[in-house]
Amino acid sequence: MSIKTIATNRKARHDYHIEDTIEAGLVLTGSEIKSIRAGQVNLRDAYAALRDEELWLLNAHIAPYQQASYDNHEPRRPRKLLLHRREINRLIGKLQEKGLTLVPLKIYLRDSWAKVELGLARGKRQYDKRQSLRERDDRRKIERALGHHQKGW
Repeated sequence: MSIKTIATNRKARHDYHIEDTIEAGLVLTGSEIKSIRAGQVNLRDAYAALRDEELWLLNAHIAPYQQASYDNHEPRRPRKLLLHRREINRLIGKLQEKGLTLVPLKIYLRDSWAKVELGLARGKRQYDKRQSLRERDDRRKIERALGHHQKGW
């Protein structure tokens, strides 16, 4: 089982507290999967929403495939997510809670199948973002200090 990460949504971990993750399949056209394999995906403003008892990936940008002829896809079209019914029902129950949303964290290929990792997320406040940036900087300083100390600097 080989996994190749195509795109990650780094902004999602900065803007949200990720409480749970779930893997979903994607319904794609031929030119979309070729574009994904070429790594032309952007998840920056993407989110998942519930429509008619189904989950959809909205606002994800998959660039048009250059070699596709007239039959190219729309870059930001809604894409259906594939989950088992019990998983969708569980997510519906969790999304009823105030402040929870589904955010795509990464798109990857698992055994040639395109998958998206969704995070059940709660938005961070501004001070939470500053605090997590401060913690990350502190960790970097500590690692840098330990790394230099171990090398004999």
